[in-house]
Amino acid sequence: MEPRPPKLLLLLFTRLLYLWQCARGQSSYTIDTIGLTILPSGTVQSGTPVTLSCHVRVSHDNIPHLTHTFVLTQDDIPVHSYTTTEDSVSYELNPARAADSGSYECRVKVKDKSKSSFSQKLNVSGLQTPILHLNKTKPYESEEFTATCSAPKEKGSLVFRFYQRLRSGQTQKIKQLAPTGNSSETTLVLRGVGDSLLYCDYEINLVSGARRSNQSNEILVLVKVLHISPVVNVLPSSDVYEGDVIEVVCKVVSDLKNIEVFLTKDRRILKQAPVSLSHRFTAQEGDSGELVCKSEWGNVQKETYQSITVKELFSKPTLTLETVDLFEGDRFKLTCSVSIYVPERINNESMIFSIYKDNVKLNNGETFISVAQPQKNGNYSCKAQAESYTHSFVKESQTVVVKAKVPVSKPMLSVLGGTLVLGKPFQLLCHSDSGTLPVVYTLNGPNRRAELRVISKPGEQAIFNCTAIHKHADLNYFICHVKNSQQRPAVVGLGQQLLRTTNIIEPVSPPMLTMRPSAEDVSEGQDLTIFCSVQRGTPPVTFTWYHTEREEPLTSETPKKLEGSYRINNVKGEHRGGYYCESTNSANETKRSQTVMIGVKLAGWKKGLIAVFCLLLVLAVILVIVFRKRLLLFKRRRTADLSVKSASTKVERLSLTQAEVNEAANVTPGIMGKSVWSEHVSGSESDDQNSVTAPEMQPPPYTDMPPRQEDPTKVLVENGPETMNSEVRNSKQGVPEQADGGSVEYAQLNHDDDHHSDQGNQGENRIKDEHTDKIDISDDNNTADHEESIKDQTPDS
Repeated sequence: MEPRPPKLLLLLFTRLLYLWQCARGQSSYTIDTIGLTILPSGTVQSGTPVTLSCHVRVSHDNIPHLTHTFVLTQDDIPVHSYTTTEDSVSYELNPARAADSGSYECRVKVKDKSKSSFSQKLNVSGLQTPILHLNKTKPYESEEFTATCSAPKEKGSLVFRFYQRLRSGQTQKIKQLAPTGNSSETTLVLRGVGDSLLYCDYEINLVSGARRSNQSNEILVLVKVLHISPVVNVLPSSDVYEGDVIEVVCKVVSDLKNIEVFLTKDRRILKQAPVSLSHRFTAQEGDSGELVCKSEWGNVQKETYQSITVKELFSKPTLTLETVDLFEGDRFKLTCSVSIYVPERINNESMIFSIYKDNVKLNNGETFISVAQPQKNGNYSCKAQAESYTHSFVKESQTVVVKAKVPVSKPMLSVLGGTLVLGKPFQLLCHSDSGTLPVVYTLNGPNRRAELRVISKPGEQAIFNCTAIHKHADLNYFICHVKNSQQRPAVVGLGQQLLRTTNIIEPVSPPMLTMRPSAEDVSEGQDLTIFCSVQRGTPPVTFTWYHTEREEPLTSETPKKLEGSYRINNVKGEHRGGYYCESTNSANETKRSQTVMIGVKLAGWKKGLIAVFCLLLVLAVILVIVFRKRLLLFKRRRTADLSVKSASTKVERLSLTQAEVNEAANVTPGIMGKSVWSEHVSGSESDDQNSVTAPEMQPPPYTDMPPRQEDPTKVLVENGPETMNSEVRNSKQGVPEQADGGSVEYAQLNHDDDHHSDQGNQGENRIKDEHTDKIDISDDNNTADHEESIKDQTPDS
């Protein structure tokens, strides 16, 4: 039982696949070709039957009853459509006319596919000759009649035209109508009397171009004369006086019926009647002119003209105003007058005058006198009433407008905008609050010519362009003259008022930069105040300070006075450099000061510290130099002392030792401030030393020393340690050797010293220290002092 479902599914799938293949085979098709043929040919004469055949060939697979939709177009405009299962269709043009000419195509649609044939041209040559018909062949002149032109066999929109050929052979087109069908009817009017020929033709517009037909049949038309011209008679005459009665008769002599007669004057109908009329009226001054008598029959009209003249017995009154240029407050006079032309018909004494204002009667009389005021302004007129023998007349004058002018008020001068900047151009406005236009303004000012402004329209202003002034007082010299009449004096406005009504701004002068303390006395730690001031300028003035090495301003302030300040607390080295300031006010002119250079000095305590440091440094250098010199001198003298001791005889050594011991025992560091050791060190006095240490021995003569001619002090100072060494060496060479007994004594002394070392070492050390100190002191003393000390000590020994 289980294997059956797969067999059923397989069978069902096979059946569905077969059905799908069948369905797919039925919807398979393609349009192979489409053909269009024109029979009998592409070019035929008008009236020939033409057949258009369109056939299609479609390849398909098992599609029964396949339908085709054929669409036939002429110049891309569909003219025929047909759906059929057949593979061809025909369309007949029977008969073919010129309107059928064009390019034809056949488009076939099969289900969702379509295809077009190649274009085929059809040319139908020849047009039908039109036919003209008239409802009247003998109309009267200017009478309307109907004309019809038709081409019943033609198709499309035809343009018909009507022509008239005169007896002279001249042809003229009477009318052309808008495009219509194959027939057109219109109304024609012929005004020329006589016979003429009428005919018509037409034109058809095709894509390939316009085609014109032959002319229609000709019809003879006789235009008859219409005798309806009216006859006009004026009784008693066409030249009359005002007040006379006139009768006008207008009539038409004709056998025609339905004739209307009109009497008109200045395109105004006075009377209307059939065939004839009579119009009676009293002539007045305005009746002179031309009368027209017009007759009308249907749409035909005839006119006759007749002129009449009505003469005045007296003229129309004239009202005159004696004061032409009238201002408020002036007296004025109105006079009403007439001129009498026919005194024999007019009684002058019976003429009455009256004057009116705004159609309200003011008085009876020829004149009216008053004072010009606003309430007197208005429209004035006068009337004159007179009587003739047969008629009474009233005539009115033309209106006279009385409007008193308003005198100009005192002008006011003002600066346009209300602000004036000294040194810059400005504009002045001169204005009068009242005054009838036109008003002439004249401005005079310092260093300028008089300038005019004529104000003739409301809203206009008298604005004058003025050059720059540099002082407030210059405003006093501006004067404005205003007038609106040649007969009245000008009103003057003075410039003093400008000082009270104008905001006058004086630009700032170049600023001055000052400092406290001065730029030369600025030290570190001080407070520096930089002042910026101007001599002139309208406050408030804005001051701005700058440093030459900075782009941004240091500060800015706007004091109420002409000076500002910028304070720098605790001045430092970074504040040195150039400073300048700029000043400006509401005049928007920026002025710059000169640049002031500031050099910041060191603070006092820094200067003192540097001085002390320099002094200490110099002192240290001096001490180092002195110490080094003394150390070097000490080393040299120590070397010299050791050399003397080693080269001396034993007796000399013993004598020197005993002398030193004795001197140490006596604790005498020096005689008169002179060191005993310095006497030994003096290179030039070696013989004296020997005499001190060994009094029993005679000093050897100085055979090697040259005689001294200079001050020994200078010699010692100039020669220095080298001289001293050389003298020590000389003294060593000149001392003879001592006996052996001296050596024994020196040995014993040393022995004793060694035996008492505990007591003698301290004294010997002190003697050595004193010996060293005396060497230092001897360097500072001059040579002459040493020589005196030696001489003083020699006899004592």
